[in-house]
Amino acid sequence: MVSDFSYLENFRRLLAIAETGLLYEKDVFDKERYDEIKAVSLDLISKVGKEPIEPIRKLFDIGEGYPTPKIDVRAFIKKNNKILLVEDLKTKEWSLPGGFAEIGLTPKENIVKEVLEETGLSVSSAELIAIFDTNLQKDAPQLFQYYKLVFECSVMEGSFAKNNETSNMDYFSINQLPHLSNKRTTKEQLITLETRTKTTCD
Repeated sequence: MVSDFSYLENFRRLLAIAETGLLYEKDVFDKERYDEIKAVSLDLISKVGKEPIEPIRKLFDIGEGYPTPKIDVRAFIKKNNKILLVEDLKTKEWSLPGGFAEIGLTPKENIVKEVLEETGLSVSSAELIAIFDTNLQKDAPQLFQYYKLVFECSVMEGSFAKNNETSNMDYFSINQLPHLSNKRTTKEQLITLETRTKTTCD
């Protein structure tokens, strides 16, 4: 049986081909064909991902240039052998603090900004410890392919501050995790990060 992820992967690839064609093709008739392929691809992605078509179309319409994976930055912060996670305000699912990388900021500047916005904590350092490719994450297929850049951060000061993205933060042991937002953070990713930081410290 073919999985939804396999279909989604093929539809995203088809969409990327259509967008590349629209970027480089000069012939008006070929552009019409690529436009049609793009529209069909978006419709298929919407159905497989069970997401409304209009928000997806808008996300792709604002993109410019050659289609590439998106960048997501996440912070790995530990205290007393427990991992800091934040609770999403809407879904009530938990993940590492972070989000989309913003243009104009370096990856480190992005993660410092995200941590402050989602937790109220100021971090003094950020060292890249892992890069995850969501295309290899079969249990939680996503509309886009993301490269997740995870930085190990040290907290200077601060406490949780009310914001528009998260409703809570707390530290959890790897064996007692809350309900995770698997599109943002998986248990397997946390285990990998635990292993890498322990190896670094030894």
